[in-house]
Amino acid sequence: MEEKKTDRRTLKTRKVIYNSIMELLTQKELHKVTVQEISDMSDINRTTFYKHFLDVYDLYDKLEQDILIEWGMLVLNMQDLRSKEFFDSLVGYVDKNRNVFKMVFSSKAPGQLRARFEKLLEGLLQKIESEKKGADIKDIKLSYQTSYRSQGCIAVLSRWIDQGADQPKDFIVNVLSELDTSVEKVM
Repeated sequence: MEEKKTDRRTLKTRKVIYNSIMELLTQKELHKVTVQEISDMSDINRTTFYKHFLDVYDLYDKLEQDILIEWGMLVLNMQDLRSKEFFDSLVGYVDKNRNVFKMVFSSKAPGQLRARFEKLLEGLLQKIESEKKGADIKDIKLSYQTSYRSQGCIAVLSRWIDQGADQPKDFIVNVLSELDTSVEKVM
């Protein structure tokens, strides 16, 4: 019974620390973020920080890994959805996790995370399209087309988040669905 309390406390502390570094990465580059800043923003002491992470880079690596696992699972679970449903789920997830995506799309955050998001989405789209068409997943034309689709999707989502989600979620879903449908006709 005591172990569960410790686990919940640990998860809560990690979440607060994650939220702090994500906020800081919208303001400054990773190499300029300090443990003290994270601790102050998280309302924890440095000792607590070091119980969970070796340093700021270890924290970022673990955050990135957790984000990518969650994103990958989301994308895999959406593979059987039609275009409109797919984008509704995708935009809903981005909207629900704005703090994550503000960091991912920030010019201050390390760029490899955004690239990994694109690659995961591209891989799923390539898999879906190859199965639909009975094509080889390594087909070069398909590779270029899915690269275009995934980067376009990420560009729209990035602009939406950068603009403070100024347009309603349904508007973004419709924009993505219409663009994707237009691209699918060409494919």
